[in-house]
Parts: sequence; C-alpha cells; structure tokens
Amino acid sequence: MEENKKKKSIGFNIIKNDPTDGHGGFGIGALSLDNVSPVFIDIENDEAFVDIGAMHARSVVEKGIKFLPNKEDVPNGKPYWLVWITIDRKEEGPYYAGVTACELTVDREIRRGYKSLPEHVNRMDKSIKRHIIVDIMDDRSKKILESFLKKHDIGMWERSNEELKTGLTVK
Repeated sequence: MEENKKKKSIGFNIIKNDPTDGHGGFGIGALSLDNVSPVFIDIENDEAFVDIGAMHARSVVEKGIKFLPNKEDVPNGKPYWLVWITIDRKEEGPYYAGVTACELTVDREIRRGYKSLPEHVNRMDKSIKRHIIVDIMDDRSKKILESFLKKHDIGMWERSNEELKTGLTVK
C-alpha cells in the first residue's frame, strides 16, 4: 500500500531552491541539484542558458510571444530547443539523469511563435522520469548542449549514462 502511494506522487516536481530567489532577475542561473531545470539552446548564437521562467512559460525567449500550434504559421521563426534537464544523485555524485529536448520557434517581429504545449509538458515529465530524448536535435544543437553540460560540471557529465553521451555525440 505505501509503495503505491509513493509512485503516484512522482507526477510533478516543485522547484525547491529557485536560483532567482531574492534578486528579481529573469531566472537565468545555475542548474539546480534537486529538480528539473529548463535549458534553452539558441542555435543561431551557439549558446545555451538556464531560464527557470520556462517552468511557467515565462522565460526571456517566451515572454511577449503568442504561441501557435502550427509551425507553418511562423515561417520566419528563430529556432530554439528547450531542454528539460533533471539532475539526480548516485553514490559517486550528481549526474544528468533526464535530458529531453523540445522544439520551438519565435518571430519577435510579429510576436508569434510555434511550440506544441502538450509535447513540452510530456517531455518535462519524461525528463523527471529519467528519460533521454535528444535524437531529434540537429547536430549543431547537440554540440552546444554537450559543451554546456560539460562546462557546467564535467564530473556530472562523466557520471551520466552512456545513452546521453552517445545521443549527443556528433559523427
């Protein structure tokens, strides 16, 4: 009976230590050790950054944009990946346990963007459940994400599952 109760509570992970507490910034900070963190890949600028605001669709990338469900409706959208990263601990230390990517585009000029909200929610859930979904990403984005994860903490990268390392390896 107790075991069943525990399994049901996995559904949603609340942010315990919000790195933005107290300073009123946009939520651009470090990856947290006790939750899922949203990382944006800005493909055109070859950069990755954490923005906790994405937990509630209020990231710097998403603010002021009306999202449409059809990619064709935003033909000049700038491409991004939103990657949900869940960090867990094993005996040797913390590691990247769940890493799942979702696509979005933003056209600031017309204040419109494309994203599939159900996909974003499902991918966040999959990340929390320790899945790796990076095969859908383009090679350039995989390199950006791999570099970001290594720079953040090489030890966490080294302790991560082979599935993640293989998934981000560009041949």
